[in-house]
Amino acid sequence: MSMRLNINGKEHVVNDVAEDTPLLWVLRDHLGLVGAKYGCGVALCGACTVHLNGAPVRSCSIRASAVEGQQITTIEGLASQDGKLNAVQAAWIEHDVAQCGYCQAGQIMAATALLKSNPKPTDADIDSAMAGNLCRCGTYTRIRKAIHAAAEKLSGEMVSQN
Repeated sequence: MSMRLNINGKEHVVNDVAEDTPLLWVLRDHLGLVGAKYGCGVALCGACTVHLNGAPVRSCSIRASAVEGQQITTIEGLASQDGKLNAVQAAWIEHDVAQCGYCQAGQIMAATALLKSNPKPTDADIDSAMAGNLCRCGTYTRIRKAIHAAAEKLSGEMVSQN
């Protein structure tokens, strides 16, 4: 099967893919976008999180053929064209969030989606939005701090643009 996928603002034609192939494997094996990780394969850990039309989804449980014509954003697509990290990515580095790093792409994708829908989240909002993203290293406190820092940075950018 051949399919057209819009990933990170670019159209990709992918050939010789079975209709039931999960999006995660098309991203990793066919397009070389390896930021989303395989964790559990049943959409429970969040390591494979990408954005589909701006909403966080688990790419391990969505057939690539089902997302043709939709906007897919991976961790590789979050930085600007000139390579500048987005506020969440920068906060992750500033707060030294990553330990082993395996889950972090999924964590960042979930946090980015949270801040788009809720620019000033409370701790409870963060805990709720991030609950489906597991971190075996237990960096949850640093994740929460980084999300608050990114929210502050983003709110400052919005004020300075007005």
